[in-house]
Amino acid sequence: MSSTSLCDAVALAAELQQSASDVLKPPSEIAPSRDEPVIYMALVRGTRGYIEKVANQVNGTYSKGWYDACAVMLRRLLETLIIECFEAHMINDRIKDSNGNYWFLRDLVDAMLKETSWTLGRSVRSILPKLKDIGDKSAHNRRYNAHREDIDKLTKDIRDTIQELVALARLK
Repeated sequence: MSSTSLCDAVALAAELQQSASDVLKPPSEIAPSRDEPVIYMALVRGTRGYIEKVANQVNGTYSKGWYDACAVMLRRLLETLIIECFEAHMINDRIKDSNGNYWFLRDLVDAMLKETSWTLGRSVRSILPKLKDIGDKSAHNRRYNAHREDIDKLTKDIRDTIQELVALARLK
């Protein structure tokens, strides 16, 4: 092969790669997860669109092997559902600072555990701090990387927690 035809082949390959990238971009909105390895979508379907999208991201990141991203999205879902609980009971002023901003997750979990407007199940009471912990480590600890087993050992408790918080938030 001559150097001219090799250069032409390389240029054509680069052009094809660029064209494929332009055409095959991922969707602009969150695509539904193909499976439900962490959160059964039936638990959140029909609640709020943003809750369903975060649950899809939890499942999608797990399926891709992106376990830190999965833990961070679990953290976000937990935070959202706790706020939804307080809002549903019209006591969200109990979890806001003096500027009207919602507290950070650490304080939200503490408030959730101490709140007397509802009774949390024993397993949920024990798992909330663990879910917060793995999400915090994945989000904030530069030397920590979550592994599949870190998520796997929590999946039964994640399911129970999501279902209970969705019910307490009166979303289903």
